[in-house]
Amino acid sequence: MVAVAATAGGFYAGHLFTGSDTVASTPSGASARDAVEQLWKATPPDAAGTDQPLAAFKGKPVVVNFWASWCGPCVKEMPELSAMQREYEKKGITFIGLGVDSEKNVNDFLKKVPVAYPVYVTGYGGADLARSFGNNAGGLPFTVVIDSKGAVRSTKLGEVSPGELRHTLDSL
Repeated sequence: MVAVAATAGGFYAGHLFTGSDTVASTPSGASARDAVEQLWKATPPDAAGTDQPLAAFKGKPVVVNFWASWCGPCVKEMPELSAMQREYEKKGITFIGLGVDSEKNVNDFLKKVPVAYPVYVTGYGGADLARSFGNNAGGLPFTVVIDSKGAVRSTKLGEVSPGELRHTLDSL
Protein backbone atom coordinates (compact mmCIF):
# COMPACT_ATOMS: atom_id res chain seq x y z
CA MET A 1 0.00 0.00 0.00
CA VAL A 2 1.23 3.48 -0.73
CA ALA A 3 0.39 6.56 1.31
CA VAL A 4 -0.16 9.96 -0.23
CA ALA A 5 0.44 12.79 2.21
CA ALA A 6 0.21 16.52 1.68
CA THR A 7 3.31 18.50 2.48
CA ALA A 8 4.07 22.19 2.28
CA GLY A 9 5.65 21.67 -1.13
CA GLY A 10 3.04 19.30 -2.58
CA PHE A 11 2.45 15.60 -2.09
CA TYR A 12 4.63 12.84 -0.73
CA ALA A 13 4.22 9.28 -1.95
CA GLY A 14 5.71 6.66 0.31
CA HIS A 15 4.96 3.27 1.73
CA LEU A 16 2.63 3.09 4.68
CA PHE A 17 3.28 0.19 7.01
CA THR A 18 0.42 -0.23 9.42
CA GLY A 19 0.53 -3.92 10.21
CA SER A 20 -2.86 -4.20 8.55
CA ASP A 21 -3.89 -2.92 5.17
CA THR A 22 -7.30 -4.49 4.96
CA VAL A 23 -10.45 -2.42 5.23
CA ALA A 24 -10.60 1.31 5.73
CA SER A 25 -13.24 2.76 8.01
CA THR A 26 -16.22 2.25 5.72
CA PRO A 27 -18.59 5.19 5.96
CA SER A 28 -22.16 4.46 6.89
CA GLY A 29 -25.45 6.29 6.91
CA ALA A 30 -25.36 9.92 5.86
CA SER A 31 -21.59 10.02 5.36
CA ALA A 32 -21.74 7.08 2.94
CA ARG A 33 -24.58 8.71 0.99
CA ASP A 34 -22.62 11.99 0.93
CA ALA A 35 -19.53 10.21 -0.41
CA VAL A 36 -21.53 8.50 -3.15
CA GLU A 37 -23.24 11.77 -4.10
CA GLN A 38 -19.85 13.49 -4.23
CA LEU A 39 -18.68 10.73 -6.60
CA TRP A 40 -21.75 11.13 -8.85
CA LYS A 41 -21.18 14.91 -9.02
CA ALA A 42 -17.59 14.49 -10.21
CA THR A 43 -16.78 15.03 -13.90
CA PRO A 44 -13.14 14.00 -14.25
CA PRO A 45 -11.54 13.79 -17.67
CA ASP A 46 -11.09 10.40 -19.26
CA ALA A 47 -7.67 9.36 -20.54
CA ALA A 48 -8.34 11.31 -23.76
CA GLY A 49 -8.93 14.51 -21.77
CA THR A 50 -12.72 14.69 -22.22
CA ASP A 51 -14.71 15.47 -19.06
CA GLN A 52 -17.00 12.58 -18.17
CA PRO A 53 -19.84 12.79 -15.64
CA LEU A 54 -19.59 9.89 -13.23
CA ALA A 55 -23.35 10.28 -12.70
CA ALA A 56 -23.62 8.00 -15.76
CA PHE A 57 -22.92 5.11 -13.35
CA LYS A 58 -25.65 6.09 -10.88
CA GLY A 59 -28.19 3.31 -10.41
CA LYS A 60 -25.72 0.60 -11.44
CA PRO A 61 -23.41 -1.52 -9.32
CA VAL A 62 -19.89 -0.15 -9.67
CA VAL A 63 -16.40 -0.97 -8.43
CA VAL A 64 -14.36 2.23 -8.03
CA ASN A 65 -10.60 1.73 -7.88
CA PHE A 66 -8.42 4.67 -6.83
CA TRP A 67 -4.90 4.08 -8.14
CA ALA A 68 -1.74 5.74 -9.46
CA SER A 69 0.89 4.72 -11.99
CA TRP A 70 3.65 5.11 -9.37
CA CYS A 71 1.89 2.79 -6.89
CA GLY A 72 3.33 -0.74 -7.10
CA PRO A 73 0.33 -2.56 -5.56
CA CYS A 74 -2.03 -0.55 -7.82
CA VAL A 75 -0.14 -1.61 -10.93
CA LYS A 76 0.00 -5.22 -9.71
CA GLU A 77 -3.77 -5.53 -9.19
CA MET A 78 -4.94 -3.82 -12.39
CA PRO A 79 -4.71 -6.87 -14.70
CA GLU A 80 -6.81 -8.88 -12.22
CA LEU A 81 -9.37 -6.07 -11.94
CA SER A 82 -9.49 -5.88 -15.72
CA ALA A 83 -10.15 -9.61 -15.96
CA MET A 84 -12.87 -9.31 -13.31
CA GLN A 85 -14.48 -6.44 -15.27
CA ARG A 86 -14.80 -8.74 -18.29
CA GLU A 87 -16.27 -11.45 -16.05
CA TYR A 88 -18.75 -9.25 -14.17
CA GLU A 89 -19.89 -6.95 -16.98
CA LYS A 90 -22.28 -9.78 -17.96
CA LYS A 91 -23.93 -9.23 -14.55
CA GLY A 92 -24.19 -5.47 -15.10
CA ILE A 93 -21.31 -4.56 -12.79
CA THR A 94 -18.92 -1.89 -14.03
CA PHE A 95 -15.41 -1.16 -12.85
CA ILE A 96 -13.94 2.32 -13.11
CA GLY A 97 -10.43 3.51 -12.36
CA LEU A 98 -9.78 6.90 -10.82
CA GLY A 99 -6.17 7.82 -11.42
CA VAL A 100 -4.78 9.90 -8.57
CA ASP A 101 -2.11 10.95 -11.02
CA SER A 102 -1.38 13.22 -13.97
CA GLU A 103 -3.01 12.80 -17.38
CA LYS A 104 0.40 12.08 -18.93
CA ASN A 105 1.24 9.37 -16.38
CA VAL A 106 -2.18 7.75 -16.75
CA ASN A 107 -1.90 7.70 -20.55
CA ASP A 108 1.67 6.39 -20.52
CA PHE A 109 0.60 3.64 -18.14
CA LEU A 110 -2.48 2.65 -20.19
CA LYS A 111 -0.31 2.30 -23.31
CA LYS A 112 1.71 -0.35 -21.48
CA VAL A 113 -1.11 -1.96 -19.48
CA PRO A 114 -4.49 -1.64 -21.21
CA VAL A 115 -7.51 -2.28 -18.99
CA ALA A 116 -11.04 -3.36 -19.86
CA TYR A 117 -12.76 -0.58 -17.92
CA PRO A 118 -12.92 3.19 -18.15
CA VAL A 119 -10.17 5.16 -16.47
CA TYR A 120 -10.47 8.78 -15.40
CA VAL A 121 -7.85 11.28 -14.25
CA THR A 122 -8.57 12.87 -10.88
CA GLY A 123 -5.11 14.15 -10.00
CA TYR A 124 -4.48 14.49 -6.28
CA GLY A 125 -8.10 15.66 -5.84
CA GLY A 126 -8.97 11.97 -6.08
CA ALA A 127 -7.32 11.47 -2.69
CA ASP A 128 -9.91 13.84 -1.19
CA LEU A 129 -12.70 11.85 -2.80
CA ALA A 130 -11.21 8.61 -1.46
CA ARG A 131 -11.09 10.16 2.03
CA SER A 132 -14.84 10.80 1.83
CA PHE A 133 -15.22 7.01 1.53
CA GLY A 134 -13.22 6.45 4.73
CA ASN A 135 -9.67 6.33 3.35
CA ASN A 136 -8.35 8.63 6.05
CA ALA A 137 -4.76 7.42 5.53
CA GLY A 138 -4.86 8.59 1.91
CA GLY A 139 -3.33 5.28 0.84
CA LEU A 140 -3.48 3.60 -2.53
CA PRO A 141 -4.83 1.42 -3.95
CA PHE A 142 -8.28 1.98 -2.52
CA THR A 143 -11.35 0.18 -3.83
CA VAL A 144 -15.02 0.92 -3.16
CA VAL A 145 -17.99 -1.27 -4.16
CA ILE A 146 -21.29 0.58 -4.56
CA ASP A 147 -24.53 -1.28 -5.23
CA SER A 148 -27.28 -0.22 -7.64
CA LYS A 149 -29.10 1.64 -4.84
CA GLY A 150 -26.03 3.76 -4.11
CA ALA A 151 -25.09 1.97 -0.89
CA VAL A 152 -21.41 1.43 -0.14
CA ARG A 153 -21.06 -2.34 0.19
CA SER A 154 -17.33 -2.49 0.88
CA THR A 155 -14.11 -0.52 0.91
CA LYS A 156 -10.61 -1.92 0.72
CA LEU A 157 -7.40 -0.05 1.46
CA GLY A 158 -4.51 -1.90 -0.15
CA GLU A 159 -4.38 -4.51 -2.87
CA VAL A 160 -7.69 -6.30 -3.35
CA SER A 161 -8.10 -9.99 -2.81
CA PRO A 162 -9.90 -11.35 -5.89
CA GLY A 163 -11.72 -13.90 -3.72
CA GLU A 164 -13.01 -11.26 -1.29
CA LEU A 165 -14.03 -8.97 -4.14
CA ARG A 166 -15.85 -11.81 -5.94
CA HIS A 167 -17.70 -12.62 -2.69
CA THR A 168 -18.89 -9.00 -2.42
CA LEU A 169 -19.83 -8.77 -6.12
CA ASP A 170 -21.68 -12.08 -6.07
CA SER A 171 -23.84 -10.74 -3.23
CA LEU A 172 -25.01 -7.72 -5.25
